[in-house]
Amino acid sequence: MRPATAADLEPLAELRAGAMRPDLERLGRYDGHKVRQRLRDAYRPRHTSVVEVPGFPSPAGCLALAPDERPGTLLLEHFYLDPALHGRGLGTAVLRDALERADAAGLAVRLNVLRGSPARRLYERHGFVLESEDPVDVFLHRPAADPARTARTTRTARTTSTTP
Repeated sequence: MRPATAADLEPLAELRAGAMRPDLERLGRYDGHKVRQRLRDAYRPRHTSVVEVPGFPSPAGCLALAPDERPGTLLLEHFYLDPALHGRGLGTAVLRDALERADAAGLAVRLNVLRGSPARRLYERHGFVLESEDPVDVFLHRPAADPARTARTTRTARTTSTTP
């Protein structure tokens, strides 16, 4: 993971179009221009990280985690991986890292995912629950973790994983 820059905008817009195309086509809502423009309109490099994978063209993915309008909450958006990388655990690792940062700060996280997207299962495995839904989107929320409990769990996991 590396911080995004302004120069990443167009490659990330292309990544978004490719990653979202199957779900948007399934919903009858794919428009190549609109799918790219939505990222262009909402792009905030200071809140975005780019996923790089050795030996894979960059960007391999991205994730934005920004303050939400709701106090004490972050908005997870623009989380895309190149479809060639799906099913390898990379999305889980990237999401876990983002959620560990939110947990350490004691912040809740919300997001939306397209109806019928397999990504919903990933989010639910990481503690997201249904907030609401409409004909296109499902809105999920993950409550804030207790930072003290999270720190103890992280220390225990690190100690356990290094024990012979």
